[in-house]
Amino acid sequence: MYVRVLFAVFLLSMVPAANGRRLQGEDKVAASSPDAHPVLIELFTSEGCSSCPPADVFVRNLDASQPIAGAQVIVLSEHVTYWDHDGWKDPNSSPALTDRQNAYEAVLREPSAYTPQIIVDGVQAKGDAQQITEIIQKAAATPKVPVRIGEVTVVAGSPAGLRTHIETDNNSEKRGGDVYVAVALDHVESQVLKGENGGKHLVHVAVVQQLIKVGKLGKGKSFSQDVQLKLAPGTDPKNLRLVVFVQESGLGNVLGAALRRPAI
Repeated sequence: MYVRVLFAVFLLSMVPAANGRRLQGEDKVAASSPDAHPVLIELFTSEGCSSCPPADVFVRNLDASQPIAGAQVIVLSEHVTYWDHDGWKDPNSSPALTDRQNAYEAVLREPSAYTPQIIVDGVQAKGDAQQITEIIQKAAATPKVPVRIGEVTVVAGSPAGLRTHIETDNNSEKRGGDVYVAVALDHVESQVLKGENGGKHLVHVAVVQQLIKVGKLGKGKSFSQDVQLKLAPGTDPKNLRLVVFVQESGLGNVLGAALRRPAI
């Protein structure tokens, strides 16, 4: 493993802060223009990585401010495990997300995984603020398969769960894709006690708790399926978002994405 610092402090000036509050419910979607195209931003990060906090702030501001014309930025923060042995175990880290990043590195022909790393619609984003902006703008201009998430309801139980319906339009792309559902915490705060970020208070957005492949979207076909997911014990449904995206098999391009929160 090696670490490549992709985010200097000047990246933080790319996006204004969210005016001291987090957008709630459908307000966050409304922050984009009505004709904005969804763009999926995956941030591979860790609370044990000293280079990661600026990247966490960067995607948090993207999520809150939606500053890029033509783009509805849909963020997923994916916390990896390989920093957990350096003095601080990230409570949000997941072996499944580490495996996902490793699979990306194989596709991208990277020698090993590193943090922070941003993937935009399945394509690695490197460079300064302007270059990353251009990558997001290019992704927003790419035709997408419309993805829709029905009302997300909370299912009582021990543990509780979520239930919804997912559908897409016909897929006119040359390749089919896998349909993924991500359950993510809207807002997470952590006081890091040890390791490279010892003493820091970190804030994260869209922290992935589950990432599940629920089906396939074939060429020239549509997708429609009811989905029910169990939540981890103690999860607050008010602090959740559901992200659905279609990605070419083999971790290729993202063909479409959508975001919705539970009806509370």
